Amino acid sequence: MSQLSVSTKASKQGVFAILFASLLWGTTGTAASYASTISPLAIGSFTMGIGGLLLAINGAKHIRLDMKKLSESRYTLLIGAIALAIYPLAFYSSMRLSGVAIGTVVSIASAPFFVAIIERLFSKENNIDGYWLISLLIGAIGIALLATSETGVSSNEIEASSKYLGVVLGLVAGFTYALYSWAAKALINRGVSSKSAVGSIFGLGGLLLVPVFLLNTDTHSISSVNTIVLFYIAIIPMFIGYLCFGFGLKTIHASKATLLTLFEPAVAALFAVFIVGESISLLGWFGLFLIMVCLLLQSSRH
Repeated sequence: MSQLSVSTKASKQGVFAILFASLLWGTTGTAASYASTISPLAIGSFTMGIGGLLLAINGAKHIRLDMKKLSESRYTLLIGAIALAIYPLAFYSSMRLSGVAIGTVVSIASAPFFVAIIERLFSKENNIDGYWLISLLIGAIGIALLATSETGVSSNEIEASSKYLGVVLGLVAGFTYALYSWAAKALINRGVSSKSAVGSIFGLGGLLLVPVFLLNTDTHSISSVNTIVLFYIAIIPMFIGYLCFGFGLKTIHASKATLLTLFEPAVAALFAVFIVGESISLLGWFGLFLIMVCLLLQSSRH
């Protein structure tokens, strides 16, 4: 088997891993909607904190082996950890204020724009070309149609001011998500294993989230349903999802990886409609179609 065919196979596996991670992440908003009595800051800090701890434990052996390299890239590691700690707080707050569909769409869809800028400014390796830009344009149009098409959120109306604040927080989430992705890929490019890169960033980020969880948790709001929701998000989308994402980053540029994660808002929107009860217009469904076209273009590219 030639080196090219091996590389192509690895790239396809990376694409599948990113898409599978996005599928798992797409369930977080719907799951979180069943824990509405818990602060979004508590949800974000707990789920990312526990998920980060599990990822750190999973990669402990690799982290020890790569300790010298991690120390040499400590500023990149710290940037990634801080971004990771901010991301879930902004993400879950965005969904709480603007709805599952819009919150997820803005948070994830803005990430490719931010990662493109970050890679352009800080990375010697840049995978942004005309093909990527066309894919991004198609995906961006789809995202815009989907984000503006939502006509209702369950049985509760969202005030315009809250919705706009939710969009702003979604942009913050998109930026910090892009920053984490870039930091993880930068560590991998410097010879750090994917398990070390993901585990160290998540472990440190999880520690930063501990005081946030303690300050925003009301013991009276903890119920069996809320507990199940918290542990589901921590273990399935966070732990397993980010393991897959780290695997995918080994063979895929951060810019392509974040573009592939546009699958997440599509999944989240479908769950929001059929389970949560949010509504999307015909233009929104067309937007979903364009997102899938964007994903098809990227996933078929070697």
